[in-house]
Amino acid sequence: MLLDGEAWDARFRDFRFEAWRLETLPVYNVAQEEAEISAFLAGARIDPHTHTNEYTEDLRRVRREGRTKGRVHIVTRPLSVYLRYEFMYYLPHVWAGEDIRIMDVTGRPDPLAGVQDFWMFDRSEVVLMNYAPDGTQINREVHTGDVAPFVEYQRVALAEAVPFEEYVKGLDV
Repeated sequence: MLLDGEAWDARFRDFRFEAWRLETLPVYNVAQEEAEISAFLAGARIDPHTHTNEYTEDLRRVRREGRTKGRVHIVTRPLSVYLRYEFMYYLPHVWAGEDIRIMDVTGRPDPLAGVQDFWMFDRSEVVLMNYAPDGTQINREVHTGDVAPFVEYQRVALAEAVPFEEYVKGLDV
């Protein structure tokens, strides 16, 4: 089953305790971000201490409700322009309550090589995020098989990753 619109939004509204994502790509080609990326390349930056938007407000609400949202992003250095842009937003997201971790596999084997992007809700439902080679999203698809491998992917990712703030200390991103 493909997910879009209200069915997709409902996953984030209705999860009971955890929404978690594995990100594996160095670039996500999102049309709505093109202008912001151009501004980023021209030197524009957000102030992480004052930045707020619908996403950060939702993270605060999720945290107040005793639920968690998190992700691990697998990266290699040098970081892509897109990752440097995305990292600019990660700090206010962490401060708003998202558990963001980075698994840097530069110069070492990736223990999750071949695993595609996915969201997992309450460790009971997996939504596969399908992308074209350029990072353009094709669709979102509910995984109909066993979720146990994805729970294991999450365990490995969390064990191999470091908290975002720790990862970026001393980096010029």
